[in-house]
Amino acid sequence: MSELRIEKHADKALSLHRGDLLLCHYVYRSAVEAKESPKPYFHPVNTLAGDTLTNFRPNDHPWHHALSFTLNNVSGANFWGGPTCLQDGYKWRDDHGSQNHVAWSKCEAAGNTALLEHSLEWQRLQETLFREERSIRIVVNEPQKSWTMHWRGKLTNVSGRALSLGNPSSRGGLKGSHYCGLQLRGARELLDDHLDPTIKVVADGGLEGIEKVHGGTADWMEWHGQFDTTLNRVVIRFANNTGPLQWFVRRNYPLAALPIQADEDLEVAAGTDLLIDHTLTFTCV
Repeated sequence: MSELRIEKHADKALSLHRGDLLLCHYVYRSAVEAKESPKPYFHPVNTLAGDTLTNFRPNDHPWHHALSFTLNNVSGANFWGGPTCLQDGYKWRDDHGSQNHVAWSKCEAAGNTALLEHSLEWQRLQETLFREERSIRIVVNEPQKSWTMHWRGKLTNVSGRALSLGNPSSRGGLKGSHYCGLQLRGARELLDDHLDPTIKVVADGGLEGIEKVHGGTADWMEWHGQFDTTLNRVVIRFANNTGPLQWFVRRNYPLAALPIQADEDLEVAAGTDLLIDHTLTFTCV
């Protein structure tokens, strides 16, 4: 079994390899336009068979940056990217923020495990709203043909005031549009079922199908998909390690999010922490 190794690309990005396979590529200093709310992102994210799971800057929503963690609206600052949805609808507004890498505390790989830990600042107009400590632990499980990404974050409100977190559902009246949190924009073919019942979306508690999983409350959700060309199949499990949440999923332009908040704004008091703890598992089947 090949060991994991990290390849660094200047001070902008790094790649994680397992032998000749590129497992994932992490851009921690993004160079996209301000209107896409620059943020660190993983792309590509590949299975152990080499199939690419993510989509970066898709033509329908270029601000969907593959696998990334983001917040839609932080007291008027858009960290999601694209138009902001308020009561007057989706409009382009001069309200975008950015997540800026500060420093690495750990960046190491050994055996079947890699650990990426760094600090970030969430900024809008030179003001820092959150300071984040992010930890991403990656483990390959060769016998199970899978690998996992354990993503934890602690965002501390350093603005000196309470911050209100919202999304198009809580701010714009578009019920169910919980665009926020850790999100994965998937390769287009993943959930194209072409009348194949094994290609599906399911969740804890016996939920199956978009109508039941989207907005449903569960500890985990899964995509059962298939790739074009190779015809390889994959199961992606999204798990929230702190208990059930209200899931967000789109199928036609495959996107999954683990929302921080749903139909109501979330207030984060000055000096307090916002914690996330998720695990994504990518399994070849």
